[in-house]
Amino acid sequence: MKSDAIPPQSNKAEVSVYECNIQLKFRLIEEKCALRNRDDLLELLIEAFANGADEYMEPLHAHVDAQEISELEASPQMRRQLMRLRNSLDLA
Repeated sequence: MKSDAIPPQSNKAEVSVYECNIQLKFRLIEEKCALRNRDDLLELLIEAFANGADEYMEPLHAHVDAQEISELEASPQMRRQLMRLRNSLDLA
């Protein structure tokens, strides 16, 4: 008897360190005072882009480049977090 069942797959997630470069260019209608606060500027711009095109935001260009890098290139804090994450995945 032939079985068409799909063999069970491992649910073990693999994690790696990635270096990401995002270039966004868009036009935005916004209050002038909102763009003066440099601390919140990046968050405001990403939120506007994530919400998508509408009558207040016009996307012009988007390019994303993500590549896996050696764990040794990551900071010690990031390497520790990666080990914790892998250990927690092993326990699941």
